[in-house]
This record gives sequence, structure tokens and C-alpha cells, in this order.
Amino acid sequence: MIRLRAVRLPTDPLTTALHDLTVEAGRIVAVQPAGRAGQDGRPTIDGGGRLAMPGFLDAHAHVEGALFTDEVQHALLRQGVTSVVVGNDGVSFAPAPGPTGQWASDYFAAINGSHPAGPQTEVADLLAGYQGAVRVNVAMLVPHGNLRHAVVGGADRPAAPAELDQMRQLLRAGLDQGACGMSTGLEYQPGGFADLDELTALTGELAARGLPHVSHMRGYELDAVPALGELAEIARGSGVATHVSHLHGPATPILAALAATRAEGLDITFDSYPYLRGASILSMIAMPDWIPLAEPAVALTQLRREEVQQRLLREHLPGLADVWPRVTMAYVPGEHAWAEGHSLLQVAERLGVPPARAVLDLLVSTDLRAGCTFAQPPSNSEAAVRALLRDTRHLAASDAIYAGSRPHPRGWGTFARFLAEHVRRHGDWTWAQAAWHLSGAAAQRFRLADRGSLRVGSAADIVLVDPDTVQDNATYADPRRLASGIDDVLVNGQLVLAGGELTDERAGAPVRPQQGRAQVPPEHRSLLPAGSPGRHREAQIGGHDHG
Repeated sequence: MIRLRAVRLPTDPLTTALHDLTVEAGRIVAVQPAGRAGQDGRPTIDGGGRLAMPGFLDAHAHVEGALFTDEVQHALLRQGVTSVVVGNDGVSFAPAPGPTGQWASDYFAAINGSHPAGPQTEVADLLAGYQGAVRVNVAMLVPHGNLRHAVVGGADRPAAPAELDQMRQLLRAGLDQGACGMSTGLEYQPGGFADLDELTALTGELAARGLPHVSHMRGYELDAVPALGELAEIARGSGVATHVSHLHGPATPILAALAATRAEGLDITFDSYPYLRGASILSMIAMPDWIPLAEPAVALTQLRREEVQQRLLREHLPGLADVWPRVTMAYVPGEHAWAEGHSLLQVAERLGVPPARAVLDLLVSTDLRAGCTFAQPPSNSEAAVRALLRDTRHLAASDAIYAGSRPHPRGWGTFARFLAEHVRRHGDWTWAQAAWHLSGAAAQRFRLADRGSLRVGSAADIVLVDPDTVQDNATYADPRRLASGIDDVLVNGQLVLAGGELTDERAGAPVRPQQGRAQVPPEHRSLLPAGSPGRHREAQIGGHDHG
């Protein structure tokens, strides 16, 4: 047993009333006014009037390999993140039968990094590897790109009926083994080759279990509205609950499109991060569909041919001239490692070639593993970011990538930045609303019914926040600086961060979707999307009756 003494709770308005929280066997067993619990000699943590919040859930993080390092666990916990959802964008380390494991590792090397145990054939094996090995909980999505690669390979064609049945079987197996949904990466290959029939059939498997389809859409910014339209069409056909990954772009048309889906009864949520730069692999930004990135060896063979390079320089790359000034290299393994942290224009100048030629040199020399950050176009803005995060359908996520010496700072700062900028500075959320957006909403979306609240019976993932000092410190120039203002964190009832430093307790565990009712505290029901069952009562988890 452990007791947190003299903490405040995230309420509206934020009061000075102090409470004691008692934790036993990994659960919250009592929430009482301060002093009521008495002095019984049990281990205690002095809250000192800090704000106790349910552990934050990062709805989209590329951390399945990097999580085994103390550095990344420290980065997450100093932001208050106690659970992460992995397997995003349709590519991960499991399920990875046959050659799919090598493909997934190579293709997303600049996003997912490497896994110390390598690709895993089964979702169950990947999840089991986190038990007792890390300080943060892990939930996983079945990546659709893996399914397609394992069955269809890199071919740009519709799946045959027998192939679709095989993908269904792989998906069912992953869900049976504890996955909390399925992700699609529709701007990546081979996931982007799937047609409406394939996506509707597979998401029907999710709908039958009340689990979400989580999608990196076919486009963002000015393409976000038609991309949302495709997801809505899939949802109409299968009845699946839908979640949009890292949504960004012009807020007015996006919110209007979301309102239209809500009006027809579709269940669509989204996550976002509070930055105006993104990060991905350079090939996704720079290469056309006719370069077979789903078959890296073939793509590299093509890119080494002078006639292919000339065609790209003539037909495709000139159309990206406005993109090059916005790109900075984050991960460049091999002979051009010096390029990390330099803008693409600086790299081109040092290489003595035009930016388009520099892109080809980087892709070939890194075997397509180069990663970058990039400023989003003018269609996005700080005002748009704030408008989206104020929406009731919003969940918080970092889209964290930890590969390279100059990764995006969002892996070190997202959740602290939400609190510092959008609660304390701008007032976009109250502290109670922040608890929902950063924790409760994701717990409900992914059916982690015992997470996301400080109610008696909830899993004891607890974060102590100093609301006056919590702050992100990571910058694009210095992206690995730890956040401040969160020094003590419990995961599954064990103290994993004490005084800002990691303890020896590796209390993280795989977390799986649950049957039952989501924990939606009364103070959070008004934050649920209109029409959600949980807006007026606790949301039923299972079937289609969930928020």
C-alpha cells in the first residue's frame, strides 16, 4: 500500500481542497479529504498541494522499440505519460510473419527505430515483451500494412477474396491476443493500395468487437476534408468507430466535416499534437506512387538507375520545390550522418547539388531510411491547432519519433506543452478538461476501462503536476530536453518516477481492451461528443454502444 497525501484533484473550478489517495495492489482504493486516512505508518508521498491527475495516455506514439531505453521512459514520465498506444500508421513489428518483419523494420526504420528483440510473428509476443521490462503501459493496434504485406506483398492491386480472408484471419488473431483496434496508413505503401471494399471488410471485424479503426488518412491540410470523407464512407459500410491520427489543417472546414459526420450518427474522434511541424520518412514526402516503396529492394534498385533519377527530376520533384525549404533532416544513418539537424537546403549546399538531387542522394545512401521534420504549410496555424484541440472529439497524442540525433521535440514535450500552453497560458482547457483530453478520452476510445480516472477501483496510474511550473523544454534545436513540473508518477500503483528521476520499478505492462463500462466521471460527461451514450451515463464498452 502507498498513500499520496495532500493533493488537489482536477475539478472545475480548480479548488484548494486537499485529498489523500490510497493505493493498494495497483488500484486506487480510497479518495478522502486530507487527514481522514490517518497516520498508519504506510509509505507516503507528500503531494504538497500538487495536482493529482490520472496518468496520461499517448494515443499515437512510435515507441514500440525505443521504449526499452531509460531515456525514452524518462522523457514520457516527465510529461506524465503512463500509457502509450503503438502499432500506428499501419506498420509495426507485429504481426510480422515471413519477410514482413524485415520489410516493416526497414521501411519504418526512421519512424519506429529498431526493436531489441526484432520483429515478432504474433501480437501476443510483442506485447509480452513489455511485461516487467518498462515503466510505461503499452496498448497495441494491429497494423493493416503488415497484414497486406504478409498476404498480398507490395502489389498495387485489390486483394483477391481468398487474400482478404487471410487478412481477416490475421486481424482476428491480433485482436484475440489483446490488440485494441487496427491502424491504417493510407499515405504509406502497401496500406495505401487497399480499396474501399478491403477496408470496409476488415473494419467490420473491428465493429463486431466495438474496437476502433485508427487511420493515418490519405491526406491532411487542404486534403483533410476529402480524406475524412473516405473514412466516413468506410464507417458507413462497416459500422466501425473511427479515430483519425494526428489531425491537422484548416480548422473551419475540418470541423464542419466532422460536424456532418456527427449529424448522421457516425462515431469519429481524432488526436492532435500542439506543434506546427510534422515528422516522417523522407521517402513519403518526396517519392511518387510509382516508386514501389512497399518493396524497398526494388525501389532502391530503381532509384540507383540514372534514367529513373532523371525521370524524377524531370516529372515529379520540380513540383515539390515549395516543400524543400520546410524540411530539416532528423535521422540520416550512414555517410551523411552529419546532415542531422541541418535543413535540406543546407544539405544541398554542402553536397553542391540542387535540393531535389540532394533528396535522391539521401534516399539512396541511407537505403530509404532517412527521416525528417518539416514545417506544415500555411493552411495550418496556431489558431487551427487551438480550435481542433478544443473540440469534444479530441484526444491528445505526440506522434513521437525517437530515431536520430535531431528528432521532433514532441517526444519530450507534447503533454507538458498542452498543460503549459493550452491550460495555464491560453485557457483553452480547464484542468478538469485537460484530464479528459490527456487521459480519459483515450481510455474510453481504446476500451481501457480501468484507466483515465482517479476513481476508486481505477488502475493507479497517477501523476503529480505542479500547475504553476509544468513546462515543455524541448526545442527543435535541442529536442531531447526533459519537461519540468512533473516529478512523481505512479504506474500500476508503483512509484516509477520520484523527485524527477527514474526508480528501479519497472511497473509497466501490456494493457488490453476490456468488457464492462468505461469510467466516465460525472464531471467529464459534458466533454463527450454530442450523442455519445457516455454523455449522460457511463459509456457501455462492447458492441457498438460506446462513445
